[in-house]
Amino acid sequence: MPTKNGGNGPRCVALVGPYGAGKTTLMESILWITGAIQRKGSIQGGNTVGDSSPEARARQMSVETNCATTRYLDEVFTFLDCPGSIEFLQETLNVLPVIDAAIVVCEPEAAKAAMLQPYLKRLGDLGIPHALYVNKIDKANGALRETLAILQEVAPKPLVLRQIPIWENGIVTGYVDLALERAYVYREHAASQIIEMNDEVRGRQGEARYQMLEKLADYNEHLMEELLSDIAPPRDEIFDDLQKDLRKGQIVPVLIGSATGDNGVRRLLKFLRHEAPDAGALRGRYGVTGHDAIVHVLKTYYTAHGGKLSLARILNGQVKDGAVLYRQGGGDTRVGGVFALRGEAQTKLTEAGPGDTVALGRLDEIATGETLSSARGGAKLKIHTETLPPVYGLAITAADRKDEVKLTAAIARLREEDPSLVFDQNPELHQMVLLGQGEIHLKVAVEKLASKYGLKLDTHRPQVPYKETIKRSTTQRGRHKRQTGGHGQFGDVILEIKPLPRGTGFVFEDQITGGVVPRNFIPSVEKGVVDFLKEGPLGFPVVDVGVALIDGSYHTVDSSDAAFQTAARIGMTEGMPNCTPVLLEPIMHVKIHVPSESTAAVNGVISSRRGRILGFDAREGWHGWDTVEAEIPRSELHDLIVELRSLTQGVGTYEMKFDHLAELTGKLAESVVAARKAAA
Repeated sequence: MPTKNGGNGPRCVALVGPYGAGKTTLMESILWITGAIQRKGSIQGGNTVGDSSPEARARQMSVETNCATTRYLDEVFTFLDCPGSIEFLQETLNVLPVIDAAIVVCEPEAAKAAMLQPYLKRLGDLGIPHALYVNKIDKANGALRETLAILQEVAPKPLVLRQIPIWENGIVTGYVDLALERAYVYREHAASQIIEMNDEVRGRQGEARYQMLEKLADYNEHLMEELLSDIAPPRDEIFDDLQKDLRKGQIVPVLIGSATGDNGVRRLLKFLRHEAPDAGALRGRYGVTGHDAIVHVLKTYYTAHGGKLSLARILNGQVKDGAVLYRQGGGDTRVGGVFALRGEAQTKLTEAGPGDTVALGRLDEIATGETLSSARGGAKLKIHTETLPPVYGLAITAADRKDEVKLTAAIARLREEDPSLVFDQNPELHQMVLLGQGEIHLKVAVEKLASKYGLKLDTHRPQVPYKETIKRSTTQRGRHKRQTGGHGQFGDVILEIKPLPRGTGFVFEDQITGGVVPRNFIPSVEKGVVDFLKEGPLGFPVVDVGVALIDGSYHTVDSSDAAFQTAARIGMTEGMPNCTPVLLEPIMHVKIHVPSESTAAVNGVISSRRGRILGFDAREGWHGWDTVEAEIPRSELHDLIVELRSLTQGVGTYEMKFDHLAELTGKLAESVVAARKAAA
């Protein structure tokens, strides 16, 4: 698609919002209205342009960002349909830094207001112009203004109603455009038709329009003077104010419609065409100047036949097939194809220019979030993307052991597509753990490994890295003697074993005098002790223990490094059970972020998980939210995110870090030790 015909240049608009709001249906309507597709698909029919993956089709929900470029009145728009499930929020965060505007899609239900806050908060913080599209207005069952009043409580920017619904027998049949002062009646799958306003509608329109102007006047002294003087402001002035205030991120316009019936979608497109900024504003936001090409990768796809595609926004300059782009950290890469995307469909282009959102082929070493430049040394600007910490984990093993090497490579590709996935290989526990944003997130990842790479996995709850220590001291001899013909084996040590303060780790002391154990064998004794500490009497790694070599003996011919290692292990094996071994469990410092109305319930959740509440405070920068701090055993955190989301309409979250090890006794400790022995 050429980039020079549009008056404002190509624009990139993200469709964001909670699950079920209708973003994919809205994009389908946009593509049909603009002539990009000849027939509309549906979520239920599994034939939409977006959500084409088996994982998305099976769940009837987006599981990754879908891209489609189209043309409206000779201007190029790329729409990014972002997943609504909070478990795929990282997909939205990846695209936000380089979009021109966002449409926050929501339902006309005040009860779901809290679900919008994660989006409105981030858009406001980043200064991204955005509007609210109240979808499914035909299913509204209450006053829109009451719903907006509740939504305003979670929105950091003023919500400015641009349209009001026309009601007939309890059903929304059209709308009044407050800026144009015109009334329209909806027509199914067709453009709305202008109608005359009756007295009741005209009265509501006048009141709502004045409220709109009052909000605009907060940013325009001249408009304020006109209102105070009862002077009707010219329509052009109002549109100029609406455009300016949107582009400055001062207001959030609110439009209504129904994507299923294509109602209000044309008006939304006109709004974007006339009022949304373009890539010029984006360049200004980052201080981009000059003619060098600057490219930011916002999504990575691995396709079945085309290999790797990097969805990228061209912030500046031109990018052609075969162009060399330089990385910020050094090195370069060559573009292996430029493509416009419409879901899975690709259209090959000769070049892409400022503002274009295109897929670049074969950028094999380039990760999501990287910024490239045609200038040697790479782009000078830094584009920051928020990365969510993992909140849920699954231990994974290849069902077929010969696939283990293949599994590591496949997960590396999966993490390129989805940077919110974390892969941890723990040699101490002999387990591989995939971490992410929730149950569905990881199930989708496991299904992708099966469908894309033919890898069948077994999954289970991750092990907890328990440790053990001792509470008493002892002195123990370890003697190893074996005669096998020729040279034998002989090592003899006396070890003093004692507990150390928590967090000390392991300390070895050499207290030998008189050469009863030769100096060259001392390191072998320490090595034998360390080898034993990998698995103590209870079956777990031993910590916070001091071992001193205080005496021993040797044989001039039969003593060796191996013999003294064995003697040390014997001494530890026989001595440690006499030191009252105890189990230690990791305790995590947890910060739980939830809407304030859920704080009391969260306190109960913490107590039920053997946690200790440290306190709570208002969450910094989040109106109406609290942060509760607590110490909770790691074994109690596996499904914490599931319970938090159940309590908070899916928006609650937490972050954690290791704090300390604490002694675990009683039946819980007995069950942990028994499970370990059974597994061994």
